[in-house]
Amino acid sequence: MIEAKGVVKRFGPRTILRGVDISVATGETLVIIGGSGCGKSTFLKCVVGLLRPEEGAVTVDGQDIARCGNEAEVADYRRRFGYLFQEGALFDSMTIWENVTFGLRYLTDIPPARYRRLAREKLAMVGLKDIEDFRPAELSGGMKKRVALARAIAAEPSYILYDEPTTGLDPIMSDVINDLILDLQKQLKVTSIVVTHDMKSAYKIASRIAMLHEGRVLGQGSSDDFKASADPRIHQFVNGLSQGPIKMKLKDYEPDAAEGA
Repeated sequence: MIEAKGVVKRFGPRTILRGVDISVATGETLVIIGGSGCGKSTFLKCVVGLLRPEEGAVTVDGQDIARCGNEAEVADYRRRFGYLFQEGALFDSMTIWENVTFGLRYLTDIPPARYRRLAREKLAMVGLKDIEDFRPAELSGGMKKRVALARAIAAEPSYILYDEPTTGLDPIMSDVINDLILDLQKQLKVTSIVVTHDMKSAYKIASRIAMLHEGRVLGQGSSDDFKASADPRIHQFVNGLSQGPIKMKLKDYEPDAAEGA
C-alpha cells in the first residue's frame, strides 16, 4: 500500500503541500481532486520520488524513497510505478514502439530483442494495433494518450499514477480512457492514484475520492459521499460552481512552476 503522513513540500518561499495524510490500499483506485495549484501533481511526484518532501514521509510497501541509499534501491523503488503524464510526454523523435519501451532499459532486465514484441502486446491492451512504426505527430490526441498509457504499463508495475488522464480529450474519448483505467485495474490487479478535475471521470473510476484544498486533505470518501457532502467547499467544487467559499482569481490559472516541476 501507499501511505503519506504529514507530507510538506515547498518551492522556495511557497508551500504547496501543508501536511498531507493519505493512504491507498492495495487494489484500490484513489482519485484526487482539487483546484488548480493545490498540489495534486506535486503529491504524485512525491509518491514516485521525483520530488522529496521537506517534512513527513511517503512509504510504499513500507519503504521510504528518502531512505534509499543508492541508485539500485531508487531504481527498485521506481520500478513498481507506471506514470501517465498530464500531456502524455511522448518523444517526437522516437517511433511508437520505442516510446512504449523507453523505460525498460532503465527499469528492467528484459533483453532489447523483446522490446518490439512487448510494445505490440501493451499497445493491444489499450486498443491500438499496427502503429508501432508511426511517430507521435501522426497520431490523434486520444491515440497519444493511449500510447502513453501503454508505456506506463510496459514494465508491469504494481502501481499506476495518472496525472489528468482525460485532459484535452473529447467526452467520448475521455470515457474510453476511463474504461481503459477500469479494465487495466481488473486485468493487472494494480493499485492506482488518479489526479483529475473531471468529476464525471472521478465518479466512474474511483474506489475512493480525496480532495486537496490549500495543500491539505479537505475530505475523503466514496463517490456518493462527495455527491451528498454538506461541506460547502466540496459542494462548490464537485458541482463546478463559480460562487461559493472557494474564491478563484485569474492568477490561479497561470502556469504553476511547482505543479510542472
